[in-house]
Amino acid sequence: MAWSPFALLLILSLKAHLSTASDTMYRGQPLAWNQNLTSKSGIFELGFFTPGKSDKYYVGIWYKTIAELTVVWVANRDCPVSDPSSKALEISEDGNLLITEKGIPFCKCTNSGMPNYTVAVLLDNGNFILRDKLDNVLWQSFEEQTNTLLPEAKIGYNRLINKSNILRSWTSSENPGSGQFSAELDESGLALYYISNSPWRKLLMGNVSCIQWICPSWPPNIHTTYVFNEYESYFTYSSLDYATSARFVLDVTGDLNLYIWSSYSQTWNLLWTEASRHCEIDGFCGNYGICIQHKAPLCDCPKGFEPRWPGNWSTQDYSGGCIRRTPLGCSNGGIDKFLTMPNMHLGNLFRVATKINGTVQDIEACKLACLRDCDCIAYSCYGECFLYMKQLMNLQISPGTVTGENLYVRISASEQFEYIGSRTKMSKKVASILGVSAMLILLLSIVLAIILWKPSADGALEESEFSLMLFKYRDLRKATKNFSQKLGEGGFGTVFKGTLPNSTAIAVKQTRSVEQGEKQFRAEVRTLGAIQHVNLLRLRGFCVEASKRFLVYDYMPKGSLESHLFQEVSKILDWNTRYHIAIGIARGLAYLHENCIDCIIHCDIKPENILLDAEYDPKVADFGLAKVIGRNFSRVLTTMRGTRGYLAPEWISGEAITPKVDVFSYGKLLFEIISGRRNINMLDEEICNYFPTRVAMAINKEEDLLTLLDFKLEGNAKMEELTRACKVACWCIQDDPRDRPTMGNVVKILEGLMQLGIPQIPLYFRRLSENPMEASVCHEIETCSSSY
Repeated sequence: MAWSPFALLLILSLKAHLSTASDTMYRGQPLAWNQNLTSKSGIFELGFFTPGKSDKYYVGIWYKTIAELTVVWVANRDCPVSDPSSKALEISEDGNLLITEKGIPFCKCTNSGMPNYTVAVLLDNGNFILRDKLDNVLWQSFEEQTNTLLPEAKIGYNRLINKSNILRSWTSSENPGSGQFSAELDESGLALYYISNSPWRKLLMGNVSCIQWICPSWPPNIHTTYVFNEYESYFTYSSLDYATSARFVLDVTGDLNLYIWSSYSQTWNLLWTEASRHCEIDGFCGNYGICIQHKAPLCDCPKGFEPRWPGNWSTQDYSGGCIRRTPLGCSNGGIDKFLTMPNMHLGNLFRVATKINGTVQDIEACKLACLRDCDCIAYSCYGECFLYMKQLMNLQISPGTVTGENLYVRISASEQFEYIGSRTKMSKKVASILGVSAMLILLLSIVLAIILWKPSADGALEESEFSLMLFKYRDLRKATKNFSQKLGEGGFGTVFKGTLPNSTAIAVKQTRSVEQGEKQFRAEVRTLGAIQHVNLLRLRGFCVEASKRFLVYDYMPKGSLESHLFQEVSKILDWNTRYHIAIGIARGLAYLHENCIDCIIHCDIKPENILLDAEYDPKVADFGLAKVIGRNFSRVLTTMRGTRGYLAPEWISGEAITPKVDVFSYGKLLFEIISGRRNINMLDEEICNYFPTRVAMAINKEEDLLTLLDFKLEGNAKMEELTRACKVACWCIQDDPRDRPTMGNVVKILEGLMQLGIPQIPLYFRRLSENPMEASVCHEIETCSSSY
């Protein structure tokens, strides 16, 4: 069948393709690359897909009803397809599944070896089976799993047929190929292994300490079963309350994770994990790579070095290690110097001992000995002098209280450095220590306040030493008149209005008494308890009594920005007020990103989370999803955070999460401030009227921007400010995070202190202008990312 360029673009943009609405495939009826099987109840889907930004195609199974592409099985993990247009999945004459190219076998996916009449069926539990006309199962995907274990599937060993069933990690987040880790069953339970060479040489990495009973560390709704007998040994589990929305995943770094899908928050929640000991793996971080156990990212480069293959690092494949930014000067007669890396674990490094004692003078002699040899790339002097030649593998920061050695790494004299690596510079050491200390003091104060608090005779409200007030439940009941005046309700709690004895108005949020609500509560206290800014909502205090959790804020009399933009209100926000609000939000976010000791990413910027005081000054609120990530911005968060319509593409693609996700959300919010309408609602119209597209096109064509303004303002806006706002919004939603401005620069641009050029039209918008039907199809079947 010949496909038009529009059809090809549509298929590539959706990642997973059009469905045949059937759960069964018959011999002689191939499943084409643009067709899918759907299980009977519409839970799972099978077809061709591409992981992330990969240009390879695979046949796999994923959840049909979950917008985030979640693959649970891959047929051709080590046999990818480059051009799918001529490929199909079909049942061969000998009863096997094949990927064919114009009818010629391209890749064999099964080894059932049963030439009987065969059909393939995708079941509602995610199992893909081959069966004969008597309904005998000849083969099933549950017996040849990849990296995911679904309920009812098994890990184990069948002694009758001499066959093992294990989990094998993906090579990277964009490559389903067989990775370096396996999860298998042995006599002590589930074990994690690192596979170093072929034939497989296995190194025990970790072990789940539970056999034959429900693991005490797992949720009570997950029932596990271990069986050991003379015929077979296997592990399986059932999800009592979650149907098929539970999954064990062996990720690319060797961690075994249990996820549960929350239909309420529309996210995969990590409920349990068994981590492998990455730093014990030979060469895990490659040459010059520093392994950091139980951190994200798992590897880092010393100062003066950078990842050899940055793209691989973003998919958690660190084996390429690091390379120098500047070549050494030794071979050219130049001068080199040494980077001090303290507290390093050096047990597995190749080194040559020299006869120099470990005195201060001899440390200098050791340095000179290394400088004289161009093959020497580092030295250490701990009892005796050691010279390191050619490569530095298995670098590791000594864990916990273990004292390590100083390692001196040779670098070019032209390198400007202060201390160690992209992760920790000496110039920021004091700031980092102060930041950690402040956070510890805050948390300790909260704990002590809760432990030492006793009811006072007069029921007065008590204030803790760190300025947050510790409220009693009975006082909050009195202040809110038994929680009678509801201000609103959100994903993790209900907000009530109250009044303190001194007549100060407050807003009291009651968080839900579930695990996720507890996380939101702690995140709010940790984040807002340690910072203050005129454009951040002030947290006055909290209440912790038994299962009750309350947060107490300043009351914002004008409510949320959402109520003024999208609901019928008596007063319409004029342009001056809107522009003032836009600058205030930008200032609050710039403070979080750039002025706190550690960078704080809000992760959920939207009109509902912007509150207005009596003077319409904006306050960024609801920090329940906020994340403190430090300042290296290289961490990949494991759980998607945010709200549909404001999510940056990085959340879906799995790229490293930086403050630029807030910048993207701010851009989408700014479009709504300008138009007075929700972006997500405007997708219901023809794509030519999709507001962000109209703005981008208008700026590039130098059209009149007043036509884009909220009609309720009747064209009353300052043209210079409107132009700035439109340009900023378009720059904020660029495809590549590096093309988006920082929030600090957004403030300068909106205030007229910095100029901004014409924004490039995002790739997605350019595609839509050429194929306007693409967006309507994408929106209707809900397989696109929430933002694009």
